[in-house]
Amino acid sequence: MPLLVEMGWGGLVQAPSTITWTDITQYVDVVQGVTITRGASDELSETQPGTATLVLDNSDGRFTPGNTSSPYYPFVRRNAPIRISQAIIPTAPTGPQPYALELLGDDFDDGKLNTSLWVNSYGGVSEVGGRARVPAAVNGFAAYQSTRYWRLWGTSFCVKPVTLPQANGSSSATATMMINSGTDGTRIGFSYNPVTGALRLVNDVGYFDGSATVLTYNPIDHAWWRVREASGVVYWETSGDGFGWTVRRSLATPAWVGVNQVTAELGASRSNNGTGDFAEFDLAGAKIRPRFYGMVNEFPVQWEGLYSKVQISATDLFKRLNKQPPLRSMVAQEIIADGPVAYYPLTEDAGATSAGDLSGKAATALALTQAGSGGTLEMAATAGAAETGDQHPQFTPSTASAGKYLTCDLGPVVAELMTAGYLAFECWFQTTTTTRAVLGLASADLQYQITLTVSTLGGLLLEWTDTGGTLNVETISGPTTMANGSWHHVVFDEAASDIWVDGVLVDSTVPVFAATDLRLLWVGSHRGGRLFNGSIGHVAIYAPYTSIGADLAQHYAAGATGFAGEDADQRIMRLARYAGLDSVTIWGTTHDPVASQGPGGSSVVARMREVEATESGRLWAERDWYGLAYQSRDVRYNPSPSAETFTINYADLEPGIELADDDQKMVNLVDASRPGGATQRVSAPASVLAFGEYPQDLTVLKTSDNSVLDAAAWLVSRYANPMPELREVPIEAHTMSTYLDILDAEIGSYFSVYNLPAQATAPSMRVTVEGYTETIKHNSHVITFHTSASSTDSVWVLGDPVYGVLGSTTRLAY
Repeated sequence: MPLLVEMGWGGLVQAPSTITWTDITQYVDVVQGVTITRGASDELSETQPGTATLVLDNSDGRFTPGNTSSPYYPFVRRNAPIRISQAIIPTAPTGPQPYALELLGDDFDDGKLNTSLWVNSYGGVSEVGGRARVPAAVNGFAAYQSTRYWRLWGTSFCVKPVTLPQANGSSSATATMMINSGTDGTRIGFSYNPVTGALRLVNDVGYFDGSATVLTYNPIDHAWWRVREASGVVYWETSGDGFGWTVRRSLATPAWVGVNQVTAELGASRSNNGTGDFAEFDLAGAKIRPRFYGMVNEFPVQWEGLYSKVQISATDLFKRLNKQPPLRSMVAQEIIADGPVAYYPLTEDAGATSAGDLSGKAATALALTQAGSGGTLEMAATAGAAETGDQHPQFTPSTASAGKYLTCDLGPVVAELMTAGYLAFECWFQTTTTTRAVLGLASADLQYQITLTVSTLGGLLLEWTDTGGTLNVETISGPTTMANGSWHHVVFDEAASDIWVDGVLVDSTVPVFAATDLRLLWVGSHRGGRLFNGSIGHVAIYAPYTSIGADLAQHYAAGATGFAGEDADQRIMRLARYAGLDSVTIWGTTHDPVASQGPGGSSVVARMREVEATESGRLWAERDWYGLAYQSRDVRYNPSPSAETFTINYADLEPGIELADDDQKMVNLVDASRPGGATQRVSAPASVLAFGEYPQDLTVLKTSDNSVLDAAAWLVSRYANPMPELREVPIEAHTMSTYLDILDAEIGSYFSVYNLPAQATAPSMRVTVEGYTETIKHNSHVITFHTSASSTDSVWVLGDPVYGVLGSTTRLAY
């Protein structure tokens, strides 16, 4: 079965939808093979970064970094995106006709036309370089065309158009994939025209469809074409990888589909002018199964005499995640993720005389500035809000007009962004002094000014002008306790005329401030006056095109509680967002509340691992996309036979299987705790008596002591006396009739091994996939699954004949 290795030269691995992939399979050493490792060795170990290793033929130097003669120059470089898939080509059908069209398959790799499949081919077609080449000659028509013993109803046909004809001065040219009825010109399929750049999805009658769906051809999104019929509907679908399909058109199945035997046709044509070329197609009828998605670590060039090769290794997205710097506090990460145009966390070390911007928009640093004489401004002098772990400056003026504050000219880039959008800002502050300015903004000519001030009564004032004259004063509805010495969070949202205080909307009638060129910023002052007495942190300025106040208001929870109490799946997605990762697939429904992870200091992966361990979940990188998968523990509860991905006979396994029965996983005494909670012990006395103590300390991010106790009891109930299990299951998958099912097995999937030898504890054992190592070679695909006993996660179900047996399956779900 053909391997498919593709490189995304010049693309960004974190943006797969923007990558144009190049097939380099012909350069892969399939004798040595491709080796891929994913997942974990067992259910108690963390999943590791997925890796792939392969050897490339570099005889012409195309994989030499810096080689200007390489067709891939200058993109042969570290971190180039790579994806690896297995293409399963259907075998020739037997038995009575008509055959399902999905059984028509050809990888075009043997260098000659398969005349038993493509018996009606015409126009000088050939196989070149592992592809079906179809001439698009001037005033010519050519096609690979199958025999007429296939049916379309209830089945499908797909192909990968690799090379499409160019316009080349012609008035028309086409590359087509058609399913032809028994009537000339009555057909269903795809037609691409390079002159117009259009991809037409047609239901032709008399070679014409006046209602065709017309797409602007996109080589990324339309890299594969498929026609599919199911339950009385025909679907036209495209795909970027041959695995995930998008429906582009559908209609009620034409009558001829259920009656006629059809032919499949891969064609090309050209009008009677211009210059001829060709179309090329590959992997007709292939079922694609992604095996790896990641980035190449390096391209090391090696020689054996004059023969050159490149043995590359690649790593999945955990490589990028593991290289990210330690996270800042959750407040800071939330602000950064929301894209401010200027952001001053004000967390500099003691002794600093300026404060820097973290927005990445080139805002100038805030400079410590003196007004009058006297007063102090000490950096890192005051602890921030409860769950930030941050230290902020303490402003201590001598008087309202004498002391120190921070100010800067934000610069032209920020000013331009703020002129284009609305104004929004947020900050945290604490004070016991009224009538002082928290922050102020102004244009360079001072025509536009806006200031946030603590009022005489301890509430908020928003003062502004668009004439450069006396400031208009807007008293903000809401709390009058802003000067009570506690930390408060304020959000101003010009687009909605809103003010939010401590996560609550308090005023939605603030006048719109249509300012331009706002670039002067004062923190702890307005234009050198009304000097603030207290502490200020996390000043962020935004220039949105719509209202964002409700989103920014959520930053209060980040600082006040660290989002304590949000469910584990939400926390995983939040942490992924901090890493710039939008794609997280959540499996399962049991997601308990987790505690705060508010203060900074640890990596995003470390924090995700904390949630994973707390919930007995599973976290890994997807093998077909730049994204993560997070699986809750309930996915593994009580699998039914219908949930099994496949079953396999013991006789079909490769050598090396063994039944393990040791104390590697044993745990019968757990001391468990949570941040700020009690330390509690759970034990299994019978196990301790029989085997001695196997202790483990468990620290989890639970929100209650009862939840901690449940987590500890779950661990002890599963591992106080582990049963014998299969931990490695090696399979030569290529030879199995269930090959596709085996390739579909993912971390957390189940399968059963049956007809075990008489010496086994049972004739059949169900296992859960924890990871695997696979080696793909020519006509060989060995997968060694790392497995655990599925029964480890079984829970009690009242009245169930399998999971409700007293004394056998009485473990309570957690």
